Amino acid sequence: MGFWDKLKGELIDIIQWTDSSSDTLVYRFERYGNEIKGGAKLVCREGQAAVFINEGKLADVFAPGTYTLDTKNMPILSTIFGWKYGFESPFKAEVYFVNTRNFTDQKWGTKNPIMLRDPEFGPVRIRAFGTFATKVTDPGKFVREIVGTDGDFKTDEISAQIRNIVVARFADVIGESKIPVLDLAANYDELAKFIQDRTKESFDNYGLTLTSLLVENVSLPPAVEEALDKRSSMGIIGNLGAYTQFQAANAMESAAKNPGGGAGDAMGLGAGFAMGNAMMGAMNRGIQGGGQTGPAAGGPPPIPGQAAPLYVAIGGQQQGPFEMGLVQMKIQSGEIRRDTLVWRQGMTGWIKASDVAELALLFSAAPPPLPPS
Repeated sequence: MGFWDKLKGELIDIIQWTDSSSDTLVYRFERYGNEIKGGAKLVCREGQAAVFINEGKLADVFAPGTYTLDTKNMPILSTIFGWKYGFESPFKAEVYFVNTRNFTDQKWGTKNPIMLRDPEFGPVRIRAFGTFATKVTDPGKFVREIVGTDGDFKTDEISAQIRNIVVARFADVIGESKIPVLDLAANYDELAKFIQDRTKESFDNYGLTLTSLLVENVSLPPAVEEALDKRSSMGIIGNLGAYTQFQAANAMESAAKNPGGGAGDAMGLGAGFAMGNAMMGAMNRGIQGGGQTGPAAGGPPPIPGQAAPLYVAIGGQQQGPFEMGLVQMKIQSGEIRRDTLVWRQGMTGWIKASDVAELALLFSAAPPPLPPS
């Protein structure tokens, strides 16, 4: 330091700090040789605290206000130096100004997914992020435990440690709460309060307080969210049969607006209808038969006392199911003959109609075919 800097330091008798930054937590007031003259003025503004360090040890902490540095308001330093005649000569001490205002909009988030056992989805991985605000509530402890001799201590030097504490407590709280993933959004405020309570002791040890914490979002892995979106879409669609009919009607309307589409469009539309009908029939049979498809589904069991309806092979095509009254009419009309193949629920395969006991009686009661003229 040059001669003019030394002279300037000796002439200045006002110790103050006007913070022009937005992220400085602690600033060390620089004096030549750390010399402070007796009777100097200390100006500590709102949102600040002044910490005096003597020979590496905490001496005095001043709250906001203006002070004349003498034996009346510096009892600890006076005891240390043992002056009998006050501060008639300069003394050496380091002065650290600590910013005690709230530092808001600090970010936190999970670096890696948190594993949970969800009651609805089973094992899942979630991520979370949000913001927090913190402030120094014990300047002396903060300087002693965290700052040390750092003369320009910024928020980013402690924010990583704060984030680690918040994330660790978040994982602990959310694991113990056993709140279903789909219900987390309704409990963000409660989670934040639990996290603040759990982190209080850790921050007290640093001279800090977590004044607020917000949980902004809890998310699932992209693949799980995609599956959840599909599940939600199915719930919105509701009746799949009605939705298929709606889609078919839209296709017909589009075809009507494009009469030049030709036979290819018509064939595609017809194929779409056929596929839709086949899918709906298969789904209905599967639902009625407990997940089976085809004739084996058979629908619900017959009403007690009534025979199960029959499927009939007519012209190489499966038809039915038909109740016994309709089967009798088809036998009398000759549409169903003795060698016509039939099937009903409970049968292992298709058999001739004449091999079914109740149908054999119907054949015997039916009149024989008319002789050829």
